[in-house]
Amino acid sequence: MATKKYTVTLPEELAEEIRSEVGPGGFSRYVTQAVERQRERERLHEAVDWWETEHGPVTPEELAEAEAERKEIERAHADREERARHTADPSGEAA
Repeated sequence: MATKKYTVTLPEELAEEIRSEVGPGGFSRYVTQAVERQRERERLHEAVDWWETEHGPVTPEELAEAEAERKEIERAHADREERARHTADPSGEAA
């Protein structure tokens, strides 16, 4: 992906906190990822708004069902990662 340098003004305290966490080489990557996450949230909100316009508001029951499904997917991924670690090192110890 091509990149281009821009000047962005941030509160100094925030910028210095980020720089201390990610180091000078990670600052642009951090900001890029933050902008990408924000754009994803905005697109998700647009999708939810469209869905609710077409089908009515999401009910508390539907939200609870979606959250239960999300937690199950999260557990499945964690289980898969754990199995992969044990396959890579059958003793279960870190390399």
